[in-house]
Amino acid sequence: MTTEKPVRRRDAEATRRCLVEAAAELFAERGYDRTTVRAIADRAGVNQALLFRYFGSKTALFGEVVAMDGRRRLRETPAERLLENALRNLLAPAGASPEDRSLEVFLRSVGSEDGTAQANRCLTEEYTTALAGLTGAEDAELRAALVMAWLLGIGLTRVVLRQEPLAGADPEHVRRLMLEAARTLLERLP
Repeated sequence: MTTEKPVRRRDAEATRRCLVEAAAELFAERGYDRTTVRAIADRAGVNQALLFRYFGSKTALFGEVVAMDGRRRLRETPAERLLENALRNLLAPAGASPEDRSLEVFLRSVGSEDGTAQANRCLTEEYTTALAGLTGAEDAELRAALVMAWLLGIGLTRVVLRQEPLAGADPEHVRRLMLEAARTLLERLP
């Protein structure tokens, strides 16, 4: 009598989800730099080659985790508070949280054609749609897109390029100035 091993059904979407969940836990526990591909695969219960198959790199997987977190924030945050919350996160001092590199990963991957860039574009579109609801103007989508471009520009200048005077500016002062100016485009901002 031969005992055959049960055939394990492959489920690519379930494997991707397990990898994203494992990565999110490990990035939160250890940060990006101290999280290894092997540790993510072990926690997900899969071979590390699958991480590369589905995401291409640890950085791309990190981008997916960031996009997932961005969607969660989008669901949980009232539209009129989205910009203020995004600014608080964006302007947080370096080293304040495991998410510190999320904007950097987002900004560095915007022009690429991997899965991270697609996730980032979709997330940006979702935020733009939510912000567009904060104005009654006919060009609501354009106004919201301008605010998003401004927000991403602040991130690029402050976080990636570290260009002064924005890089060293007081976060609360930058936030107040940005919100005040954004109210001219999105009049329903508090």
